[in-house]
This record gives sequence, C-alpha cells and structure tokens, in this order.
Amino acid sequence: MGKIIEVKNITKKFGGLTAVNDVSFEIQRGEMVGLIGPNGAGKTTLFSMISCFEKPSSGSIYYDGINITSKKPYKVVNLGLTRTFQLVRSFKYLSLLDNVSVSCLSKRGKKAAKEVGVQEQASLILTDVGLIDKARIPPIILPHGDLRKLEIGKALGSNPEVLLLDEPFSGLSQEEKDSLKELIVRLNNDGVTVFMTGHVLRELMTLVPRVIAMHRGKLIAEGHPADVANHKFVREAYLGKGETFIEEKKN
Repeated sequence: MGKIIEVKNITKKFGGLTAVNDVSFEIQRGEMVGLIGPNGAGKTTLFSMISCFEKPSSGSIYYDGINITSKKPYKVVNLGLTRTFQLVRSFKYLSLLDNVSVSCLSKRGKKAAKEVGVQEQASLILTDVGLIDKARIPPIILPHGDLRKLEIGKALGSNPEVLLLDEPFSGLSQEEKDSLKELIVRLNNDGVTVFMTGHVLRELMTLVPRVIAMHRGKLIAEGHPADVANHKFVREAYLGKGETFIEEKKN
C-alpha cells in the first residue's frame, strides 16, 4: 500500500481569481476516493494540476514519491497516472477500436500490449468496458453513456495505476450510471486507484469509502461519506445554513 498521490499546499490563481487555495491531501495506493463540491468549487482545476495540464501557482504534487509538479502530461501518463475529462474527447470519425488503440501506443500501453498486440489489447479493453459489439463504429454516433465508457476505455489503454475520473456520471441516465459504477468498482477491485469528481453527493455516497469536499477553492471536509455529508461546512456549501441532507431527502 502506501500513498500514491500527495498534494502539498496547492494554490492556483488565474489573474485575480484563486481557483484552488492551499489544498493538501493524500491518496493511498488502491483507494477509491471521491472529490465533491458545488459547481465552481475548483475540482476540475485540481484534477488538471494533478494530471499536469495546469501548473500550480504554488505548492507541490507527488506521484508515487516523484515530484511531478512541473512535468508534461504525457510524462505523467507514462508514470501510470491517467485522467478523463468532463467534456468527452474522442477521434469522432475513427472507430472505437482505433480510438482505444491510439492510447495503447503510449509507452506504458505498448508495454502492456507487447504479448497480444495493440489491436487485440484495445479489443480486450472494449470488452472490459462493454463496447466490443460497437468496436467498428465511430464515436460520433454513440449515445452519451457509451461515450463515457469509451473515455474510460481510452484511459485504460495507457495501462494506468491511477485513474482520475472527472464527473464520470454527468449527463447519464440512472441505468447508465449504475452500469458505469459497476465498471469503476471492477477496475478498483483489479488494483487501479480511482479518484473521481462529482458535484452531486448522493452519486458518490454508496460508491466511495472516502470523500474529500471542496468549496470556493478550499478543502472543507474529508472522511467517510456519511460524516462529510453532515459536516457543517458541506451542508452550508450545498444547502445553505441551517439545512441538512436528511431534511432535504424528506422534501
């Protein structure tokens, strides 16, 4: 076990706006952790810094003991840390098989595919995410739920140890959410460390053992989902002062 991600006093400023303000936390190898907060809390900015798409204004980020604060995104992917995006990104007119095959051409991906070949490895990943029957079609005609699965499939092509999922349930039906939750749990059971964002607390309550809560760029609570849900600052961030999630459920 041991920590695989360590965030130390991270701050990110865009001009006069402080998007993330002095945030610190750790994630242990093999954990599944949720990052919650209302829209604009700073979750995606934090993800972008951990995955090195954004550089922090101050502070440090460590992956498996290595300081990755100033590394390029592809360097971090080759270390074993991969992310997905809120807005699904794909090669619209390539087949699903080719989309995943591109990820398998990364340094780590090629190593994982060495024995079976890149296309066979991509086929195995599409099978794992439930899209093998659509391997030959382009993503431009897929429904949104399948696009979310493809996004995870592309991330898996790089053979990650840590998977950052940015709002994976956004825009999905309940049936699609349930299917995606099963996939995420299976990946975690197979040893992938999962760190995911969400702005709807209940979507993560029964999925992750630990939650980190942000509001206005700051970390305001951390711990078991039930404890975080009833934390004073979390209730105020989501519901306003004096309200509770229990009261909200009764309405």
